[in-house]
Amino acid sequence: MLKQLCTWIIVGLPLLIGLAPEAQQGKWATQGDESAQSLINMERQWAESDCDGNLSIQTTLAADFQGTAPDGTRYTKKQIIQDTKNSKHTDRECRLGEVKVHFFGDNLAVLYGSESRIGKDTDGTERIETLIWTDTWLKRNGNWQIVAAQDNWAKIK
Repeated sequence: MLKQLCTWIIVGLPLLIGLAPEAQQGKWATQGDESAQSLINMERQWAESDCDGNLSIQTTLAADFQGTAPDGTRYTKKQIIQDTKNSKHTDRECRLGEVKVHFFGDNLAVLYGSESRIGKDTDGTERIETLIWTDTWLKRNGNWQIVAAQDNWAKIK
């Protein structure tokens, strides 16, 4: 028994360790990748919700979603849904910018992107706002959902 365990440790463990990094290799989505396009379309709906108030996030965000706002505060799915429902949606021209999709296996993707909109300051002055974000998507039970988001405002130069 001890000899078999030692053999496994000497032979099997290095094989498993050698295969582990290979399993973690990611790949960038190619042009026309259907899964990537589907994820990007869901991101577009979320970006547009600041203008039109759509509640696509009810299905796009996972129940255990955790986001980090540009000011460093954390927010949950419940909070962002409530904020969307309570918003007056005065922003306009909400647009999704460039999005890059990086898959890590069949069930994990990280999307790097941006979005912009025209908003108003308290004095009524219009301004362009650009949000740079990273969203982590997880495929559970055949459905893709965002489990984490990190958002940062871009400085206008």
